Amino acid sequence: MMKLLIAGNWKMNLSVTDTEAMLSELKNKTRSDDVDSLIIPPFTSLDAARKLLDGTGIALGAQNLSHEDDGAFTGEISADMLLDLGVSHVLVGHSERREYQKETDALLNLKVKKAVAKGLIPILCVGEKKADRDSGEHESVVGNQLKKGLEGVHTTDIIVAYEPTWAIGTGDVCKPDDAQAMAAFIKGELKDLLGTDAVRVLYGGSVKPSNVKELMAQPSIDGALVGGASLKADDFAALINLGEVQ
Repeated sequence: MMKLLIAGNWKMNLSVTDTEAMLSELKNKTRSDDVDSLIIPPFTSLDAARKLLDGTGIALGAQNLSHEDDGAFTGEISADMLLDLGVSHVLVGHSERREYQKETDALLNLKVKKAVAKGLIPILCVGEKKADRDSGEHESVVGNQLKKGLEGVHTTDIIVAYEPTWAIGTGDVCKPDDAQAMAAFIKGELKDLLGTDAVRVLYGGSVKPSNVKELMAQPSIDGALVGGASLKADDFAALINLGEVQ
């Protein structure tokens, strides 16, 4: 089995001051050496987070990147800028960006390739809407996202995060058996696309200390992409310890 990874996506939350307070508290919490951890703060907090995470073993991620290297792209952030800030991982295609920023699979494929080319580990997010699951098309939708998002990619130094959109921030968690089934399906697709299924598959969608242990016990799930439950030091430490409050 792969070492579990618990990744906290802060989304548009926590100022620099809040970041410093949260991570200063988190550094004093007991964490499991058996679980890798990753903090993904807003761009404005990356530098502050880097300084506080130095020496903790907690990795630093970013929420997005541009597929361009540099130039007249107001508001964009390049891979080199992220690397300069000590970032090792980057989210690509989070469901909120797919919906609100209308990011297409073709664009996300360019972002994955840029991240890989620059030495960043992309976390490609895939997932279906409620209507897709209700109609039995969830595997087709996710499979298509994987094929298009990873077209022309020839490395296994990536991560896939399965996040059913109907379970994100709703409290409506995918049943562990269903999450396992989709993770196993994704690993099968990855084997076809990349020649191996030795790629971490995370589950994301209303993960919290009370359900993380059961979800992480599923054989094809290699970690979690967590939103709201990663914003407080106590909660994130409990997630890393698979539900045990320290």
